[in-house]
Amino acid sequence: MTAAHLSIENLNTQALVSSIPFVDHAVHHESLFDDSKALLVKVFPEWAGDELEMKQCKDGITNKLIQSTNRRTGVTVLIRAYGKHTEVIIDRDQELINMAGLTHLGICPPLYARFQNGLVYGFIPGSVAKPEQMGSSVMAPLIARELAKWHQIKLPGAHTPELFSTITRWLHDVPQQCTDPSADAKFQKHFSHDKLAKEIKELEGVLTKLGVACGNVIINDSKDSVSFIDYEYATYSYRGFDIANHFCEYAGFECDYSRYPSKERQIEWFRTYLAASGADASDQVLEGMYVEVSQFALASHVYWGVWGLVQASISDIDFDYMEYAKMRFDEYYRIKAQLL
Repeated sequence: MTAAHLSIENLNTQALVSSIPFVDHAVHHESLFDDSKALLVKVFPEWAGDELEMKQCKDGITNKLIQSTNRRTGVTVLIRAYGKHTEVIIDRDQELINMAGLTHLGICPPLYARFQNGLVYGFIPGSVAKPEQMGSSVMAPLIARELAKWHQIKLPGAHTPELFSTITRWLHDVPQQCTDPSADAKFQKHFSHDKLAKEIKELEGVLTKLGVACGNVIINDSKDSVSFIDYEYATYSYRGFDIANHFCEYAGFECDYSRYPSKERQIEWFRTYLAASGADASDQVLEGMYVEVSQFALASHVYWGVWGLVQASISDIDFDYMEYAKMRFDEYYRIKAQLL
């Protein structure tokens, strides 16, 4: 698909969103399977509840995700029930525009319906990539080519990078005190609103002068391609941030940064990415890209570190967001001392 065919920026967003059926139904976290079955028979009237197999997918740490297969038809769909209070950190209207637009382009699975607190959409057969697979000689070029394609997509809406405005907005939602005593003790010991605000402002001043998570990459059953899933954090951003963020995801949720790719491996990745983009891959370009991505790795740690602080105060998912935030900021300060 050419770059011209990846643009729908002139489509009417209201028409795009209204083309997705709305079902007045809620899926509660306390009754995921029952509510999801009741939802699906409304979305697909020809289906019966007793035909449906239900399974909760637990790779994500933002939402509740249910995989449902109709035993009679063999069709599998996904039901995503938004995480509690995640509207604080995610623009759900923009997410819907993203998914509707990508569905229109045939890049993401069909979007079957939206409901009060989530979406019903198609399932991509395959296996979820593990952090240790991301940088392999097989996977890395597949992801580089796929990301190069995604960077050519033009969706409706503003095309202004929102990286730092998003981080700043999230910081305003970080409470001065956590309700969980353990999380609060860690927060008070390691974090300060004033210090975080200062770091963000300083980083923005450096990076705006410059020109994906493993659980969101599906290895297709053919093993010769990958697909990206979950578009809720998708927004126009800096190329360097997207790539740096992907490299940081090699570390996984346990934040094992020994997996972060060496300069040599990054240069290999950049060559594949630039070739897929039809761009120059001279030594000068490759070196500049290395510097760009290395500095944007700082932004990735701040972005997900602040995200973790917000989630620690709002999420009901069993995950230590405060510890995750601490590990991201620990790595931020470590590499900041080397780069800036």
